[in-house]
Amino acid sequence: MKKIFFLLTTALSMSSIMINSSKTALADEVNNTGDIVQVARDFGYQVNEINRPKSSIVIDAENGQVLWQDNPDIPRNPASISKLMTIYLVFEALHNGQISMDTIVTATPTDQAIGKLHAISNNNIVAGVGYPVRELITMTLVPSSNIATVMLANLVSNNDAGGFVTKMNSKAQEIGMTNSYFNNASGAEAVAFSGMYLPQGYDQYAGNVTTSRDLSILAFNMLKNYPEILDFTKNPQVTAMKGTPYEEHFETYNYSTPGVKEDVQGSVYGYPGVDGLKTGSSPGGAFNYVATCLKNNMRVIEVIMGVGDWSDQDGEYYRHPFGNALLDKTYQDYSYQTILPAGEHDIDGKKVKIDSDLMGVVKKNSTPEFKYEDDELILSNTLPLVNDKMIPVETKYTEVKENKKVKEEKKTLKTTTSSSKSEDQSDDNSHEDFFKKLQSKLIEIPNQILYSLIGIVSGTILFLISRIFKNKKFISWFTALTGIAAIAVGIINLFYPLI
Repeated sequence: MKKIFFLLTTALSMSSIMINSSKTALADEVNNTGDIVQVARDFGYQVNEINRPKSSIVIDAENGQVLWQDNPDIPRNPASISKLMTIYLVFEALHNGQISMDTIVTATPTDQAIGKLHAISNNNIVAGVGYPVRELITMTLVPSSNIATVMLANLVSNNDAGGFVTKMNSKAQEIGMTNSYFNNASGAEAVAFSGMYLPQGYDQYAGNVTTSRDLSILAFNMLKNYPEILDFTKNPQVTAMKGTPYEEHFETYNYSTPGVKEDVQGSVYGYPGVDGLKTGSSPGGAFNYVATCLKNNMRVIEVIMGVGDWSDQDGEYYRHPFGNALLDKTYQDYSYQTILPAGEHDIDGKKVKIDSDLMGVVKKNSTPEFKYEDDELILSNTLPLVNDKMIPVETKYTEVKENKKVKEEKKTLKTTTSSSKSEDQSDDNSHEDFFKKLQSKLIEIPNQILYSLIGIVSGTILFLISRIFKNKKFISWFTALTGIAAIAVGIINLFYPLI
């Protein structure tokens, strides 16, 4: 019953990944950056349409901005690139103090037997020999040894193969690899281990599933958190167990690494600045690789998936012209530069100060635009980020407050400048105020005149009426005084506006 539950869970997870990937793939097919075959030819590489990669992406290793994409969300079998996730968890255990580079893993008879399986990539492991973790990491990353990978996974998980794969899937979700699902630690289906490696709860016949986007996210987090991985991948040739009877020499399968030997046709694919990370190939996944390159102070990560066909083993060479061409295009179009130098700046009407240079990857000859968000100044015309866990190009700022004295000086300067615009305008501000006041009063005068005339006329009428009642002294005097008062009020009201 438990096995059925695990199989159903696996099937549902895989179905969900396929559905999500299909939806995003349809969108990306409309918004691809360009034709990768044409890009390769434009930069002088001889490539055939039949070897066109099924998926690719390039991001910057500083902020995770997407610099190129071509169907980055199509689900693919990564094959041995899966080992990057295993190595990620090994480095996590190293940093947590769970193990050290000098921790010894003593090979078992089972390990030795797995090492002799030639249907999958391997190296010679001898039962009873102690292998330091650092040597097993080298064997995993360079010759892509499946047994070295399993030995590391068993070390970290206390020999719980299924538990380790569960940790791989948990870590993938944690860092935003939303379209990935692992069934094994090395990329080779568990069934290929002839019953000697069986992660409980996972389909032994199923391969791993991921996307170019997700692999770039994994590589991004690897370089951010554990950049020492490059010490294992930067050299074209390496020696494991040096100075022991078990010494072995290996050459990297990442032929874009400078110093790698030429292929059978005499071509050399070494690209200056490439120093990692991993290749992988399988019958279903064809030829893939993840590379990182540091050039002109700008580090980028690229993923190429689905090159060629498994029936043509030269596909391991064909993937590199496409990858090198994308590097050429990336370094032609983008640069890592000072976007905003440290100091004070006037941005969108606000004066702000940043304490250090704002650096980032931007398109060459582009004009930076900014927006404010909380206490961050963010590059608003940034490139799209590979996922929502990435941090955009931004820096903290402080608003510059001008003191009162400076404000008064600016106000005085503004007033002086304004008043001297015309020779006909007086420099005496009091005269200007007088004329403004006079203008205002004159506007009010018409109503005042009307009221004054009414008062004067009414008063005059009352005064004349008082003369009619002169025989009646009380009425006469009352109307006369009222009339005089009305006339007085009218006269006062008439001249008041000009007082």
